[in-house]
Amino acid sequence: MTATENETASPIALSEPAQAKLAELLAEEGDENLGLRIAVRPGGCSGFAYEMFFDADTAADDLVATSGVVTVKVDPASASLLSGATLDYKDGLQGAGFSIDNPNAQRSCGCGQSFS
Repeated sequence: MTATENETASPIALSEPAQAKLAELLAEEGDENLGLRIAVRPGGCSGFAYEMFFDADTAADDLVATSGVVTVKVDPASASLLSGATLDYKDGLQGAGFSIDNPNAQRSCGCGQSFS
């Protein structure tokens, strides 16, 4: 199944800096079938943890959307926990990295990678 066969609105938005950094990383990978998989898994110090990785596979029930040149894949269980969230990328003196601003998170831990 191609990304366009089940293309939908993504539950998570990507900021322009995140789109640019992901496009750069995907170009370095050199595989046009890769997309960004974003998932929420049980775990972390607050109950749920974010998981992000490049994935060439697309499940039949994945929500698939394109943000700039980046294909975003989210499984249905994670979609409800990511609804309205934004993935951002910052590169500054305090360090570089991705962060997720999630309005569904009632509480997050100090590491910024888990929430409840």
